[in-house]
Amino acid sequence: MVLVPVLINFKICDNAQECYGIEACPTGAFHWDAKNKAIAVDESKCILCGKCQDVCAVGAIKVAKTKEEYDRIKKEIDEDPRKISDLFVDRYGAEPIHPAYLTSEKNFTREILESTKPAAVELFNDDSIQCLVSSIPIKELFRGLDIKYRKMGTEDEAFLKKYGVKKFPSLLFFKDGKLIGKIEGYYDVDKKKKMLMRVNRILTK
Repeated sequence: MVLVPVLINFKICDNAQECYGIEACPTGAFHWDAKNKAIAVDESKCILCGKCQDVCAVGAIKVAKTKEEYDRIKKEIDEDPRKISDLFVDRYGAEPIHPAYLTSEKNFTREILESTKPAAVELFNDDSIQCLVSSIPIKELFRGLDIKYRKMGTEDEAFLKKYGVKKFPSLLFFKDGKLIGKIEGYYDVDKKKKMLMRVNRILTK
């Protein structure tokens, strides 16, 4: 019997309280440990249903049903050279690439406002999408920063008015559910230095 059947690759997991794996778990085995401020698994409640694994967009959650499978997955995690920033393949103002970073207005409150860490959401519409090659990579904008990033397509006038958004694309920064900064308009790689200065100014207030 595998003692801890659920393995989490924290190298690529943002370890957030609003993890969909917690919501998907039917027994409460996959849960948020408030004391340690981390995702945790109660092996006595786990029924190996795999629902937590199914909803993890970045593939950080794995469920092992045998000792051999557990050892193989653990070895893969131990040897995984990636880190969270490596998944930031999207670019500011360009068409979304990685589905893990695409959210919706329905999930905005859960993923952004209720985030346990600073969060940035890039608002866009089809008309605001620019050339992928000349757009600034997100991993370069947030290098060394512990921040959650999401992309969200919207044309909801009420939503845009609430946050004073007048131009696409727009990058909104939130902390503890409150808007702490905003950058509007497209910035290409030639304006990366200016963009970096604006991002750092907002996040170091």
